[in-house]
Amino acid sequence: MRSFDKKVLAKYIFIAIAIAIAISFLIISNQMAGDMAKDERQKMELWADALQRAADNNGVDELDLTLKILSSNKTIPAILCDEDNNVLMHANLDIPSDDSLKYLADQVIDLKKANIPIVIESPNFKQYVYYGDSSTLKRLQYYPFIQIGVMTFFICVSFLALLSTKNAEQNKLWVGLSKETAHQLGTPISSMLAWVEYLKTKTSDVSTLNEMEKDVMRLQVVADRFSKIGSTPSPETREVGEEMMQSVAYLEKRISKKVKFEFDIPGDPLYAKISTSLFSWVIENLTKNAVDAMEGQGRIVFKLSQKNGMVCIDITDSGKGLPKAMFKSVFSPGFTTKERGWGLGLSLAKRIIEDYHKGKIYVKSSEIGVGTTFRIELKREVI
Repeated sequence: MRSFDKKVLAKYIFIAIAIAIAISFLIISNQMAGDMAKDERQKMELWADALQRAADNNGVDELDLTLKILSSNKTIPAILCDEDNNVLMHANLDIPSDDSLKYLADQVIDLKKANIPIVIESPNFKQYVYYGDSSTLKRLQYYPFIQIGVMTFFICVSFLALLSTKNAEQNKLWVGLSKETAHQLGTPISSMLAWVEYLKTKTSDVSTLNEMEKDVMRLQVVADRFSKIGSTPSPETREVGEEMMQSVAYLEKRISKKVKFEFDIPGDPLYAKISTSLFSWVIENLTKNAVDAMEGQGRIVFKLSQKNGMVCIDITDSGKGLPKAMFKSVFSPGFTTKERGWGLGLSLAKRIIEDYHKGKIYVKSSEIGVGTTFRIELKREVI
């Protein structure tokens, strides 16, 4: 399993554990709330029974016990009504000083919805006890949601802090490694350039040496790219079509002849702010990915256009295509469909375009067995 797949799996496991904990809290709290609601129902049934006994007035001793039961309810809001919903008695309600009748009428409606009323029946009358949930039961019902919210908040903060720290460490490592690589390449590249110039003075056939010089200069461009990682480049206004053609020209001679390159560039030049060495890195990465997707044979079309003040670069291959689910994940570090590879090419391309050029790069379209189109959008400069 690749590192990218492991990271995705770890995220899913983390989310699944969090969901399982949240569901557990809800189930346990619902069970506790249900048990407490049953207990309060039993208390109110006893309270209603005490009301009936008080009405029947069965002796002084029993009346004394009945009054104790009635006075024991200090938390559950309750209203005693007759058959016409006239309020006869209420308990544990904060009655306002003004318009108390309307308040009690509204409370009767609310309590009817809260719980099934308890019916008190006798030969002479029929009454109803409407009751609600105690403040303790209400808090118990809301508590798991508050707890889950707090837990989710702390988990998110911890996860983001860990992710931020990890990304910062990785970025620092990559920047240091890149700059050290550029530094180490500097000396041998300079030496190789000197040797090429020396060999030119010793032979009349310089065509081979010229190609060798191009490859050495290419190494110098690569070293320059690595040296720019971690720093803020200063893009300059460039003609996008020309920059794209120069980037492809080097690869075109070094890629299989079975790969055909086609260009669709408008007659009027289009300009954008570009860091040449970094921009060419993006074009080359996309071109190499296209060649890999076509397995070394096929057609790559480079199209340049403008839309809504943006310069659009479309690179279309005739390769195996991508499922829609991969349109975003292909830019994730470590993602690769090849047997060999680090999965960093498209991730670097995205960072270069978005962070250094303030543009966009995305999969415009793809069809399995037909091909894929990547699009780069850069802000157009008017000259």
